[in-house]
Amino acid sequence: MRKGILGLTALSACAVLTLAACGDDSGSDAGGEGKGKIGVILPDTKSSVRYESFDRPFLAAAFKAAGVEYDIQNAEGSTQRFQTIADQMITNGVTVLVVDGIDSNSAAAVQRKAQQQGVKTIDYDRLTLGGVADYYVSFDNVKVGEEQGKGLQKCLGDKNADIVYLNGAPTDNNATLFAQGAHNVLDKVTSYKKVAEQAVPEWDNQRAATIFEQMWTQQGGKIDGVLAANDGVGNSAISILKKNGEAGKVPVTGQDASVQGLQNILDGNQCMTVYKPVKQQADAAAKLALAVLKGQKGETTGTVEDPQGKRQVPSVLLTPVAVFKENVKQVVDDGFVKKEELCAGPYAAKCKDAGIQ
Repeated sequence: MRKGILGLTALSACAVLTLAACGDDSGSDAGGEGKGKIGVILPDTKSSVRYESFDRPFLAAAFKAAGVEYDIQNAEGSTQRFQTIADQMITNGVTVLVVDGIDSNSAAAVQRKAQQQGVKTIDYDRLTLGGVADYYVSFDNVKVGEEQGKGLQKCLGDKNADIVYLNGAPTDNNATLFAQGAHNVLDKVTSYKKVAEQAVPEWDNQRAATIFEQMWTQQGGKIDGVLAANDGVGNSAISILKKNGEAGKVPVTGQDASVQGLQNILDGNQCMTVYKPVKQQADAAAKLALAVLKGQKGETTGTVEDPQGKRQVPSVLLTPVAVFKENVKQVVDDGFVKKEELCAGPYAAKCKDAGIQ
């Protein structure tokens, strides 16, 4: 999921890491059992800092522990760079390629080229529509949307309510699944009326604020609930609600369990967020990649349909966690966010009230 984790920009994401963390990360250990090399291509640092702050170090740690050679790079939002990295990795002997595509078209092209070279591929976080990945690892993204829908329903109750949807990027298959899940829940509530719905191009928070302000104006301020696809988009809606003196009165959902999102929950300005323990996802992807490297069949939990490719992709789907004020503590206890960052300044007392000691 994607944009706005920890509420940082791509620049600040790189600033808190070493310069190398925003480029390539490779390692090897002659003691590894697998033959070959594992390559990982992450999509960007703009849509979410999670890739450099969490996915990269978790994946690297898993590969180092297994003693295998690996190369992790970030395409920095460029499909051309994504292609170039893939070409270089294949030339340099990668035999398993883990990809989190920027969009399905470019990722599918990479996968087909890899397949022609005998390289196995694994979709990570996003399913590549029309691709040829051997496996897919992610959280159950329809379930993510359902948790958001149930969260908004919990915060609204059964009263008559006009709700709006701020969905993620239309090019992101995950965003489609989030919206599907939310509609699975909210469309069944007869007292709710959808008055507006729009996708936010590229998960851009500034555009999200503009879109929501237009919705607010068009509805004459009569919006009772906001189904926002992630914390960054949700915060954009909250900024407009603050501007109109309605923050805390209109429930807003989120996703990513970012520091910003959690602080908005502690403030009472955000209804809930969805927490996806990234370490579980990274560990599952590493386990699959290591199995494939050794010529073994990977363990999966089921399949996911690729409607464009008309096939079922063997998958590992993990379970997301709905987070409200009463269980913000879980995210801190898991080490996903640091108490020192979440509970800084005026949030110290609010964290204490939430049981975060």
